Amino acid sequence: MDSETPFDRRLRRQRRDQAANKFARADYLHHLIANELMERLSLVTRTFRKAFILGAPDQYLEASLQQKGVEVTAADPGAKFGTAAGIQCDEDRLPIADEAFDLVLSIGLLDSVNDLPGALALIRRALKPDGLFLAAFAGAGSLPRLKSAMLAADAFEGGAAPRIHPQIDIRTAGDLLTRAGFALPVVDSDAIIIRFPNLQTLVADLRSMGATNTLSARSRLPVRRFGLSAAKADFASAADQDGKTAETFEIIYMIGWAPSPDQPLPARRGSGAQSLASILGPKI
Repeated sequence: MDSETPFDRRLRRQRRDQAANKFARADYLHHLIANELMERLSLVTRTFRKAFILGAPDQYLEASLQQKGVEVTAADPGAKFGTAAGIQCDEDRLPIADEAFDLVLSIGLLDSVNDLPGALALIRRALKPDGLFLAAFAGAGSLPRLKSAMLAADAFEGGAAPRIHPQIDIRTAGDLLTRAGFALPVVDSDAIIIRFPNLQTLVADLRSMGATNTLSARSRLPVRRFGLSAAKADFASAADQDGKTAETFEIIYMIGWAPSPDQPLPARRGSGAQSLASILGPKI
């Protein structure tokens, strides 16, 4: 086991490798988010020539960029995904030269990096001046039904364990972008609702995505048989009339630019020539 916390790097790679042969069974979330990133990219009025993708379980995002004439390099923490993509590496240990790309994209990985501030700083350094960073990952509002089911399992067994790793909220994501030196940071979120017939299907899809728990071994305790029954019952108790339970994935989107002298700057605080009161007019 890797001595760093909270995530076990070796286990994280192993989970990605285990997902490599079955990712296509649950690629819907990755493709949905990739489409959203491409939509946001289409709103940027400039041309990108060299892109770096962090997280490449398939070639869906790579193909979308290549259709726009962008030269793409891809990497993944998993050895099997990384071999197919070209580079196997962790986000906080990027083997990338400074100012090598004018675009960096990441889907579904930054919430499980040991040194996320360091990873963001490396990504910013990998960008050319005025290069763009686009990322998306599951935020703090994700998987409320799964969390409830795991609490039910722990309550039944008379213990407690972190079944789902700590997640990042919008405010923290914005602070991290600023700390890493990105200019003009923007962070927002979107809730994606997916309905599952049972808890087993949700967990199977998360495994196929390579998105299950990778906390260090001290935090991982197995759910025993009776606890699992309690978890299944809790999940089923929230089902709609058709027997399916709605689960939420809160996707946080991060946008930041590598600093450049010719970028527009926000107005200096207090530099406005007209007060807000004069614009709104007198109270009625």
